[in-house]
Amino acid sequence: MRAIPGPLLAAAATLPAGEWRDRERRHAERADALTAGWRHRKPLGEKHAIEDFLFTYYPTRPAQLRRWHPGPGVVLRWPSAEGDDARVACADRASWRWYREVEDGVALDVEAYLAERGDTVRYVRALLRATASRPGRFGCFGLHEWAMVYRDHAAGRDHRHPLPLRLGTQGTDRVVETHPVQCSHFDAFRFFTPEAAPLNRLSPTRETQPALEQPGCLHATMDLYKWALKLGPAVPGGLTLSTFELARDVRAVDMRASPYDVSSYGLAPIAVETAEGKAEYVRHQRAFAARGARLRHDLLAVCDLLVEGETAPSA
Repeated sequence: MRAIPGPLLAAAATLPAGEWRDRERRHAERADALTAGWRHRKPLGEKHAIEDFLFTYYPTRPAQLRRWHPGPGVVLRWPSAEGDDARVACADRASWRWYREVEDGVALDVEAYLAERGDTVRYVRALLRATASRPGRFGCFGLHEWAMVYRDHAAGRDHRHPLPLRLGTQGTDRVVETHPVQCSHFDAFRFFTPEAAPLNRLSPTRETQPALEQPGCLHATMDLYKWALKLGPAVPGGLTLSTFELARDVRAVDMRASPYDVSSYGLAPIAVETAEGKAEYVRHQRAFAARGARLRHDLLAVCDLLVEGETAPSA
């Protein structure tokens, strides 16, 4: 058996079998509550234009979210009693990808993980650092969603979501035409209609993403969930679920501020075409940016621990 790599040894924690099994159980219960709607709808073929986004745009299986990980540098101790359920669970975990047995139990195999995922860790780390280094910008008012349907009707295209437009086609186009469109997020901009793309004050690309990403952007905040998934078993389970919860809350506001009529889901619109709606949108933006800053910090701590041996957040 290989020992835990030197830089992580000082930061390593050991969890007794009873403690990590309890964390694992509570994590599964939390994950089940977060995915209950999707798991109910999917076998029935039912769609939800707001919530399904978290399982389709960010392709996630509920079983993946349900699997608890302690994070790097944490040893899950073998139980003392033979035949204990925890011993079976520990042996099973040792067979998971990027896990291995150590002297006292099972831990993430950081060396093997970095051999395969090191480039991803370094990219995510650099992107999150760059984003955190900038002030948030709060003047976009969610017009990215409007730009995604701009002049769809005139071009004979279907809308991205099976929901009616709150202001109709002409009213929607007028909002885009009478407001500055300034989206900084490539994965939103790439869905702009051909007619809307030239109206954007920026031309984000995948290559310029690290230079343009900023913490006031709702999509950059939602993407904290994507980066937690990309880092996989290196991210403590509780942190991954917290990024999911934040993405869920952001998504609801994103759609409330969109051109779509979301009243069928019991949600009130955020009318960003009005001064009151703009102010409400900015209040949500700032609150999400504050929540996102904390989770971004924790994800960066995981990356730092992997690369430099610094301290990661607890599971």
